Amino acid sequence: MSEQRKVALITGSAKGLGKMTALLLADSGCDLIINYVHSKNEANDLCERIQAKGRRCLAIQGDVARPDEMRSMVRKAASEFGGIDILINNAGPFVRERKLFGEYAQEDIDYLMNGNLLGVMQLDHLVLPMMRSRRWGRIIHFGFGHAAEARGWPHRAVYAAAKVGLVSFTKTLAVEEAPYGITVNMICPGDIRGANKEKTIAEVEHERDPESPRGRPGAGEDIARVIAFLCEERSDFITGNIMDVSGGLDPIRAIIGAQAGKQ
Repeated sequence: MSEQRKVALITGSAKGLGKMTALLLADSGCDLIINYVHSKNEANDLCERIQAKGRRCLAIQGDVARPDEMRSMVRKAASEFGGIDILINNAGPFVRERKLFGEYAQEDIDYLMNGNLLGVMQLDHLVLPMMRSRRWGRIIHFGFGHAAEARGWPHRAVYAAAKVGLVSFTKTLAVEEAPYGITVNMICPGDIRGANKEKTIAEVEHERDPESPRGRPGAGEDIARVIAFLCEERSDFITGNIMDVSGGLDPIRAIIGAQAGKQ
């Protein structure tokens, strides 16, 4: 990071991958804005950990699928910190239960699209003027493995459609904002589950994962360290990229292969 301390806003960062990213960015010299919906206690605990590192930190409640809450969050962040330099769009609703598209309720479709595509675009739109004024910014979107190929994902139709739309938006925004010193990239995590989202690489590197071509499960640090690299001052030539951080796992092909084997 440069000598001027950067301010990073991470949505959905009280737990999981967002939490690991917040801790690593704090170690890199950033002040943090922690966003949460329900996990108030976890968000406050994380703020205390970050403040103990000598960084400023603020926890703000808000649902990325609700534009009025995002506007309020950005206003509060700008008032407390003077602006936002780094935006990590980590939050995004995902339904682990497998459903055919015809089984979704209309409100479920709206919520998934708002949370994974429209809400991300709207939050980017709110933050871009601050980044442009400083002629520096880092925006990170989240996708899923092989999202850039725009393949179908059975039983994940709405989520996949939203994230694939975000792929195109990522590439477009990267080109439009490059003259302002703003980079825009997408991270596509592998299937990192449960407690592993908050583990370091050292904590999982000796475990076996038979589904992973790499042979070990993924950890939160796998994702956080790539994001931290993209947010560095000298990473300004890396933009518009869709990066799989998955250990080689293709989640869609694995599911389709398993289904074919049952026929």
